[in-house]
Amino acid sequence: MKILYRAATTLLLGLFASGATGQDLASVVENCNGCHGDDGVSQWTDVPTIAGIPEFVLADSLYFFRDNARPCSTSEYRQGDTSRAPTTMCEVVADLSDETIDAVATHYFELPFVPAAQDFDADLAAAGQALHDKNCGKCHSDGGSNPDDEASIIAGQWMGYLEATFAEYRAGEREQPSLMQRKLDALSDDDVKALVHYYASQQ
Repeated sequence: MKILYRAATTLLLGLFASGATGQDLASVVENCNGCHGDDGVSQWTDVPTIAGIPEFVLADSLYFFRDNARPCSTSEYRQGDTSRAPTTMCEVVADLSDETIDAVATHYFELPFVPAAQDFDADLAAAGQALHDKNCGKCHSDGGSNPDDEASIIAGQWMGYLEATFAEYRAGEREQPSLMQRKLDALSDDDVKALVHYYASQQ
């Protein structure tokens, strides 16, 4: 079964790469994996896992980066990696066509999401679960693990990435629904910390 899956994936990559865009999807995916880990499963706390992320969410994020509509700071991982030149997500996707972005999003959505193995505080996680159920569960169901919500997957994501993402949303640096903004505005720093530990606890 695994051999058949890999063969099918290789065939799909080849079909995408030979499409009208003229961009080699296999090379684009290889470049993505260089930061996000093999098959999009990150090993670094400030770099998110993108495997299993809903197509709409991932494609939308890449469009935002291409339009410089999201913060494009270089991650700590890339800054400390001397084997690759520092870059930003905006630079990475600047020349990607709509078709290639959509193909990349489809490719990673079809791969399994793997929760990050990381330390967390059990008491904070319990407090965070209560906060999630009260404020976030309607849009991020199943503890933030349900891809059908098309609200990304936050359960099992790396804590460093979650902390940075919360900071960007709370600072108004990323587009978000007005309801989410109101919910975030009502959270204290301690509330955010508890939520991060709750999402990290789901492994």
